[in-house]
Amino acid sequence: MATDFWVSSHYKRWIIDRATLRQARVDDLQYVEDPEFLDFFSIFFANVIAKLGKKLNLRQRVIASATVFFRRFYLKNSYCETDPFIVIAACCYVAAKTEESPIHIKNMVAEARLFFSQTPYCVKSFPSDNSKLAEMEFYLVDDLECDLTIFHPYRTLLSLVRKEDSSEFQAEAGELSLGIDDGIRYWGTGDGQLELPDGALQLAWSIVNDTYRSDLCLIYPPHLLAVTALYLTLVLHAPTRDMIQQHPQSALRQGQAQSLDQQISPRRSSRQASHSSGTGKKPAPDIVGFFADLNVSMPLVASVAQEIISLYTLWDRYKEDSPPENTSRTSVQSQAAQVGSPFSSATHVSHSGSHSGVGTPVTGIPDVANDVPKVGTTGVVTPMILMQVLTRMRENRLSDLSHPASGRPVAVNKMLERTQAAG
Repeated sequence: MATDFWVSSHYKRWIIDRATLRQARVDDLQYVEDPEFLDFFSIFFANVIAKLGKKLNLRQRVIASATVFFRRFYLKNSYCETDPFIVIAACCYVAAKTEESPIHIKNMVAEARLFFSQTPYCVKSFPSDNSKLAEMEFYLVDDLECDLTIFHPYRTLLSLVRKEDSSEFQAEAGELSLGIDDGIRYWGTGDGQLELPDGALQLAWSIVNDTYRSDLCLIYPPHLLAVTALYLTLVLHAPTRDMIQQHPQSALRQGQAQSLDQQISPRRSSRQASHSSGTGKKPAPDIVGFFADLNVSMPLVASVAQEIISLYTLWDRYKEDSPPENTSRTSVQSQAAQVGSPFSSATHVSHSGSHSGVGTPVTGIPDVANDVPKVGTTGVVTPMILMQVLTRMRENRLSDLSHPASGRPVAVNKMLERTQAAG
């Protein structure tokens, strides 16, 4: 297992560009009526993995690894030719073993079969035979090229932020002594950590969780996502934002005073520094200076932040058919609404009863039983609609495979080839 991200398979083979992502979706684009559905699939399947992981009592790190495995698998496969739900079960099964939280295959099959048979998925074809999941595990590991070591932003986030009571976060992130991206000292001099007000670390952690609803984990290194999560926290978290607005002038005056004291009498300034430190009053953290010393491209961080904002704008139009669990998105959006962020847009759909959305009619969306709607720019998308789209894609793909341009079904052609080869 590589403990340095910069020499790992994650960095060398699984950080891809957008051209590779577009190429991976070429087959699906032939069978989907609106390409934006593919973006909603990213949110939908990540939510499915998270819900199944919670039913299996998996840690957040295991759920994140399963999500990355799922996205890597579909770099080489298409939704219209595979069953994403057996792939999800295999990803959770492999991720649990990889993160040293193994689950018995019987429990995995039983829980997945029960969960996927419920609304809105209604998957009745999920196999009850354990060997089917074991076979899918073999195909999954083969497509992953046995690269099962994944670096997540959680460890980097905790290495950058100082928090006294962080045992809960450390349990989710894993051992901090392993897997830190210290091949390049991206936090500048490495002196000290950033001290944030209460609740800021939780918000940054939630933003990191939300990035797995997109392909950002395939495009950018994990430390860049962690820095971007902190960057957004400075804007969304009100106490931190107020601290930044009040700090620059006081920090400038303090720095000028210390410089003047050192020029007059170094011994006197050192005595004052020791006396001030003994009073127990902590100086305000220099958050702006901390980010200025980072060995990362701040324009690139701002670009990643814009992509996360775009994700929230898209996610705002995704509505669960059933009462959703308390997701991190709700927390982030509430913070965004207070500062007037772009991703608290007017396209948000008001649901009755704390975002339950149960029994609430969706206007402007045709009956999914008769036709698959187009998303457009303001349409609301639900898991039921996405399941309808996925079913239609797979049916059309199977129809094309059964009736190719030659006019002969593929199965017949294979039988003729075997007969001719036999003599």
